[in-house]
Amino acid sequence: MRPFELTVPATVDEAVASGHTFLAGGTTLVDLMKLDVVTPPRVADITALPLRGISTEDGLRIGALERMSDVAAHPGVPPAITRALTLSASQQLRNMATIGGNLMQRTRCGYFRDTTMPCNKRSPGSGCGAIGGTNRMHAVLGASRHCAATHASDLAVALVALDAELRITGPDGTRALPLTDFYRTPGDTPDIENDLRSGELITDVLVPHPEHAANSTYVKIRDRRSYEFALCSVAATLEVTGGVVAEARIAAGGVGTIPWRLPGVEAALRGEPATESSFAAAAEIAAHGAEPLAHNGFKVPLLKRTLVRALLELTGGGER
Repeated sequence: MRPFELTVPATVDEAVASGHTFLAGGTTLVDLMKLDVVTPPRVADITALPLRGISTEDGLRIGALERMSDVAAHPGVPPAITRALTLSASQQLRNMATIGGNLMQRTRCGYFRDTTMPCNKRSPGSGCGAIGGTNRMHAVLGASRHCAATHASDLAVALVALDAELRITGPDGTRALPLTDFYRTPGDTPDIENDLRSGELITDVLVPHPEHAANSTYVKIRDRRSYEFALCSVAATLEVTGGVVAEARIAAGGVGTIPWRLPGVEAALRGEPATESSFAAAAEIAAHGAEPLAHNGFKVPLLKRTLVRALLELTGGGER
């Protein structure tokens, strides 16, 4: 780890004016600093800022510095969020990691984390080692010729499915931004991962209509049952009236360069019987536009099967 200057701002305004790299739980940033993947000269410890609290008075509001384990244990948090959090990392990391930090975490792509390898996300213009290399864990949706790294957050997938918004404060004031507009696909600039501007800080996460998420779930498929990132995951909410799907909200993880919302599948489900055959028919379009690499083509059928499994859970046809 290279030397850096550490400051401890007393207020949000002081933090955003500093221009420093923000440190909260440190479960991602410190790892990357140790690997010399990121080398910020100045770091601001924001853990003392008043960015905590969980409120259900007007929608669900979660302070960005709330710990993952505390949010997962809160009775007002929808099942999809709870499951996404409890299936993330280890209990020790969940006790440290913050909600804002989880949404800002960097990819776990091995080429990104190895400074001896080419990576356009870490070093623009150096190339993408994954495109012609080992790419079993990489994205089949949203990739470009410059980058195919998957987004790592389980929580972000659940929040995208629930139409969550971020409240962001920066030098120019405070703004709200839908999470679906926050993350960027790599295109020609994979080093630009999100819409956070210079000096800005996530202060809150808002789920505007948590009642829609009462019947929700998060299904995560991985190589082992614990402390492993998703090969494929699906967050889903389902509203069924008289045996017919009235509304669906679905997002996928582990298969895209960003948390991947599936509006086509949602539209295909509306007005259809809540049956396994209808779910399977809608799932056929889940991977529309997928471009598998040499080693990750299995993610296309896996996404379809994971989606059906999630929907069956929500209708009593599968185990939770």
